[in-house]
Amino acid sequence: MTATSEGSALTQVPGASGIVPGASGIVDGHLVSTSPATGEEVARFPVAAPADVAAAVERARAAGLWWEQLGYAERKRRLLRFRSLMTQRIGDLAALMVAEGGKPRIDATMEIFVTVEHIAWAAKHARKVLGPRRVGGSLLQPEYAGRLEYRPYGVVGVIGPWNYPLFTPMGSIAYALAAGNAVVFKPSEYTPAVGQWYVDLFQEVVPEHPVLQIVHGLGDVGATLCRSGVDKLAFTGSTGTGKKVMAACAESLTPVLVECGGKDALLVDADADVRAAADAALWGAMTNAGQSCVGIERVYVHEKVYDQFLQMLVADAEKLSYGEDPTQDIGPITMPGQRETIRRHIDAALADGGRALLGGPDSVRGPVARPTILVDVPESNPAVCEETFGPTMTVAKVKSMDEAVAKANAVPYGLGGAVFAKRHGVALARQLRAGMVAVNSTFAFAVLPALPFGGVGQSGFGRIHGQDGLREFARASSIAKRRLPSVIPLLTYRHTEKSVALAERIVRLMHGRSR
Repeated sequence: MTATSEGSALTQVPGASGIVPGASGIVDGHLVSTSPATGEEVARFPVAAPADVAAAVERARAAGLWWEQLGYAERKRRLLRFRSLMTQRIGDLAALMVAEGGKPRIDATMEIFVTVEHIAWAAKHARKVLGPRRVGGSLLQPEYAGRLEYRPYGVVGVIGPWNYPLFTPMGSIAYALAAGNAVVFKPSEYTPAVGQWYVDLFQEVVPEHPVLQIVHGLGDVGATLCRSGVDKLAFTGSTGTGKKVMAACAESLTPVLVECGGKDALLVDADADVRAAADAALWGAMTNAGQSCVGIERVYVHEKVYDQFLQMLVADAEKLSYGEDPTQDIGPITMPGQRETIRRHIDAALADGGRALLGGPDSVRGPVARPTILVDVPESNPAVCEETFGPTMTVAKVKSMDEAVAKANAVPYGLGGAVFAKRHGVALARQLRAGMVAVNSTFAFAVLPALPFGGVGQSGFGRIHGQDGLREFARASSIAKRRLPSVIPLLTYRHTEKSVALAERIVRLMHGRSR
């Protein structure tokens, strides 16, 4: 079983030399990560054996009890300190993300910006969202008072991806920690050094107990974590691997949060700001070299503005720089196997009657994929139906937004989406079968900490971020307490025919009317 992001292939490498750029594998019992641009080794870490994973979970169980007992105020203080240290060391972290994942430096820096905002939001809102509260009683039985508490699960396992090795895992880690859990984190084998960096940073802030731990390895380590006795498992990755994670966790009825891939669509209505739509579509499709689960891979444009939109889109795309240098707009593809998927989808689109307005059969060269814009691609083609996860996009002309919505909803994924329209943007957003939609923007739902993030269908279930994200890592605990003697004793064998008849009259009075 693999437990990696976006359907990654695992590469066993025989030695330290000759490693494929971006590949990761086992060398002398160590996980080796390499630069996707140069193939140079970035870091190596001991691979966690099953006993190591079990020991980490055991340590986390004791650490979690201590962490919960610190209370919301002290956890908030520690998490905000963690946020502050990360902010102070942006340059170091960004440089590591560039070296290990191949991101352009600007992309890496922006990922850190958004991450620290989420850490701060989770820390500041945990008490308000999860703190104990009184709940309404019952007019029928006013002698009982209700109390609702949210308790941490205990130990949360997190399996993270490589495409956003900081932002995405922290959407689970920070919220789980704010809720009072300890965390055992298995990062992607393609970006283990980034994960180790911020786990070490957190231990500077919380040196007393191993509240946040890390285990390294390939997919088998992720599978072991699923079966390790964690109290909940949060996974981000491909739909296929997500199903395997669910199956492994089902053996022990371990609850799971699964955020899988997407094939997000952008709709452009006839009254849209075409200039803004083209700009957003290009960035949404090409940022992070298209390696985004909420990246724009399909665009449906009203026929009235189709030609204008395409002209602007292609003209802007031609100006993008791409290459292995971190100053380029588009960097290398992190995972070697993904390059073949990108090439296959482009070839399939062209073989099926599609045309490349930019890029083409030779778009994938070495570790870099050139920006590619495809038109006239049939909706049944893999380039339209399957997640590509590269700097490509298909653009289709539609006669109406009803047609656009129908085509956008035709794929089994349902992660995110976007709409550009002046009058009916929100109405169109509500029609999309997706967990999140941005109106007159792309990606906006991901950068707002208060909004929950997650999908439907083959894109998974559960939510990170926002109040829902905090509650995802806590279990509701209901407490009912008698505060008065019972006027109508119902929860006892002391009730009588008379008391039951009185209760019936009250119920009829309260609930018998149709309004």
